[in-house]
Amino acid sequence: MIDARAIVSSEAQLAADVSVGPFSIVGPQVQIGPRTLIGPHVVINGPTTIGADNQFFQFASIGDAPQDKKYRGEPTRLEIGDRNVFRESCTVNRGTTHDRGVTRIGSDNLFMAYAHVAHDCVVGSNTVFANCAALGGHVEIGDWVILGGMSAVHQFTKIGAHAFLGGGAIVTRDVPPYVMVAGNPAVPHAVNSEGLKRRGFSEEQIKNIRDAYRTLYRADLKLAEALARLAPLAETRPELKAFVEFIHASTRSLVR
Repeated sequence: MIDARAIVSSEAQLAADVSVGPFSIVGPQVQIGPRTLIGPHVVINGPTTIGADNQFFQFASIGDAPQDKKYRGEPTRLEIGDRNVFRESCTVNRGTTHDRGVTRIGSDNLFMAYAHVAHDCVVGSNTVFANCAALGGHVEIGDWVILGGMSAVHQFTKIGAHAFLGGGAIVTRDVPPYVMVAGNPAVPHAVNSEGLKRRGFSEEQIKNIRDAYRTLYRADLKLAEALARLAPLAETRPELKAFVEFIHASTRSLVR
């Protein structure tokens, strides 16, 4: 399963059925789970742990040192879950000692060509990074988020679950769950209602989310006033709990 022209370190741990294409390099301190496919010209360095059923296309660079001038070669990590697809020329960096020391990626994500995940990022599951979508360091991406092509997220920014970033969006502030943003700088436009329908949200739940969006963005209220209205509703409407909790936890302020 390992092409004779590939270079795999004797210190790497690969499941017996991992496939490694020609001219790919797997460095030491790399662990790769079963049924993972590594195409040609892929470079994977460690410490990196990769789960099962992942696929890496040509020229992807995975688990290399962070692009951080303060980094001094400390043994930071990259952790990748299962069933992720990394298309051509994706780049994913390990963490730094100035944060949690690890970059984490969940499962069932699609990273299209030239997508970039910087150091210390946390990416959930079932996300889609369209071509050239890029994260700065220390970014947190919730489950089911879609990042349009050429979008960019500023370091330390948080994107809530089920959010949607339009193509070319430049995101410098936190984006609450369910919200669609676009532009430079990105501003909120609507609720990602079509995505919520596809994921099984009921009409009533989507209506509740839309009402919450209007309270936050269309009622001409200060943030504290909007939260005061939304907090009691979240106690009986679970779909709003994540919305309210995210706003409370925001550290960069919200897109407005």
